[in-house]
Amino acid sequence: MSDHGDAGTPVTARAALFDLDGTLIDSEPRSRALWRRLFALHHIDCGEDMLAGFSGRRSREVIEEHLARFGRHATADQVREELIALNGEPDLPPVRLVPGADRFLERLRRNGVALAVVTSGGRSYAKDHLTRCGIVGHFSTVVSAEDVTHGKPDPEGYLLACRRLGVAPGEAVVFEDSTAGLRAGRRAGARCFAVGQAARTPALCRLADHAVEDLAQAPVVGPAEPSRRRSGTGAAG
Repeated sequence: MSDHGDAGTPVTARAALFDLDGTLIDSEPRSRALWRRLFALHHIDCGEDMLAGFSGRRSREVIEEHLARFGRHATADQVREELIALNGEPDLPPVRLVPGADRFLERLRRNGVALAVVTSGGRSYAKDHLTRCGIVGHFSTVVSAEDVTHGKPDPEGYLLACRRLGVAPGEAVVFEDSTAGLRAGRRAGARCFAVGQAARTPALCRLADHAVEDLAQAPVVGPAEPSRRRSGTGAAG
């Protein structure tokens, strides 16, 4: 059950698990442009409602879902290779770090919270964008599409991240911006934050425990912080 009205109450966590696209990096304009180009190459209609349904899911699963529209001789591997090739085109919208993300990650790591990325994207895609945005060094592990059998909304990726970090899912918080991602986090047994655009979307907020538009304002504290408060030394920023 959601407790958005109490979003300012500190949430203690041993681990913070982040989706990548739309949560840590602003890649949605690029992603939508990329899918539009792929479908246009094959003369397939692709509306906004259809594009919205791709959010948070692995590209292979999206392609397999629509594979029949690419012709009877098309294979998922061939279509995915086209998508990867299109991603290299120079005129696509750029990918940027979400405002406040770097400060939030620094604070969490400084205060003893283990960090992981759980993305529906490929490993090379994730590492490339995390490196370009200057935050790759914050994360102990990255769980990518190649690491799981079942993508979001299945909880496999989040459960794997918890095992790699050595924490129970109930000791972790998940940050997501999509329906599939929030369902995956909840099914894993973690507490979930709807962030960014998701925090302004009632249907997504209902899937979350908390909602914050700005990551830097998420009221998450590390396991060492409450004891510092009790001792009167003050909370870390």
